[in-house]
Amino acid sequence: MARGLPKQKPILGVKQVVVVASGKGGVGKSTTAVNLALGLTANDSSKSVGLLDADIYGPSIPKLMNLRGNPELTDKNLMRPLVNYGVLCMSMGFLVEETAPIVWRGLMVMSAIERLLRQVEWGQLDYLVIDMPPGTGDVQLSITQNIPISGAVIVSTPQDIALLDVRRGAEMFRKVNVPVSIYSFPFSALHLLADVIR
Repeated sequence: MARGLPKQKPILGVKQVVVVASGKGGVGKSTTAVNLALGLTANDSSKSVGLLDADIYGPSIPKLMNLRGNPELTDKNLMRPLVNYGVLCMSMGFLVEETAPIVWRGLMVMSAIERLLRQVEWGQLDYLVIDMPPGTGDVQLSITQNIPISGAVIVSTPQDIALLDVRRGAEMFRKVNVPVSIYSFPFSALHLLADVIR
């Protein structure tokens, strides 16, 4: 699987990237991503934290972070993240109408992901938390292959069918050498935070 992979290129100014993923939707992935970002900020106010919503078809971060509006552009044509609770946020939800469906094929989705990764003015971040779409598709593979990732948090509910999907997701991250932590609701946010910053 490692043969022919693109060379990983860090996001400018970002020290560590943590992805929050799930095998299926509706298990609390976006809620976990938001709480992780807020927890990292609350744990050490000197740390700068960003939150990237990579769930193109179902962006949840604008609602969860109580943000709306379009990002401003810098002189270099980079998007400025919107900020709330001390966390810098970027989402496809800021770029389209709130009720507009995103009906795109793979190439358009990958172009949007590339824009969200490379055309955002994050400044200097200690942590960037990425809320991934559910599953193990193109977006997940592209992100893990193109940027260095410090770790993946996989969120699940305890049902057998959900855990089956989680195993697939964990295996995908392991194949691209990303350390994995798996959490099944309910879990302690303190344990999650401790695992990420260790």
